[in-house]
Amino acid sequence: MANRVQLNNIDHAALEVNRGWGAELGDAVMACPVFPSEFRQVQSSYPIVLSRIGEEPFYRPFALFGLQQGENLFLDEEGWDALYVPLYMRMQPFLIGLPQGGTDQMEVHIDLDHPRVTRDGGERVFLEQGGQTPFLSEIAGLLGDVHEAEQQVAPFSDMLEEMGLIEPFTLDVELRSGETGRLAGYSTIAEERLTALSAEELGRLQGRGYLQPLFMMVASMNQLGSLVARKDRAA
Repeated sequence: MANRVQLNNIDHAALEVNRGWGAELGDAVMACPVFPSEFRQVQSSYPIVLSRIGEEPFYRPFALFGLQQGENLFLDEEGWDALYVPLYMRMQPFLIGLPQGGTDQMEVHIDLDHPRVTRDGGERVFLEQGGQTPFLSEIAGLLGDVHEAEQQVAPFSDMLEEMGLIEPFTLDVELRSGETGRLAGYSTIAEERLTALSAEELGRLQGRGYLQPLFMMVASMNQLGSLVARKDRAA
């Protein structure tokens, strides 16, 4: 469980963050949440699929990095091997905090138990005199982008469900080594239903700004073959 606290320049004056990539830094994950606003960049490297998290009543989009839990096929000796790294991965170990009382004022929180957090050998969060480093200013801007993007996830999912555009899928995998496996538990866009949408329905999607992200999701499924090829090379 995360050791989550609000960041401040007194308790965390000497805090540093490792900005590299690696399994030892918490990056060995099969998937991470992504947002409709970044689908154009995400689809250039990863399949975008849908799944529910816990008690959330809507589907959440995910970028797939691997075909089994704890596997990130984009990590190598040089770092992260892809044109784009999703916002959710770049914000680690920072988190968005919203104060109680109904205000929308965002706070910067941090998970002190995250493997990126250090006091030796990382990038400083605060200047010696207590001000923000350019790194922290960058993170604050990134968290603001994530906070804004998060507001579109549930409405986007709701409209996809309303129009019957979500369907489960499975992927049977056979590697050159003879190893076999199955990717299951995720959903994707129902392409037959998509091609049957009326002009009015397409107009509704376009009016909400969802049409482009929807087609980016469809295009991203071509990356499943690339993911299997990475798995083959790693086997």
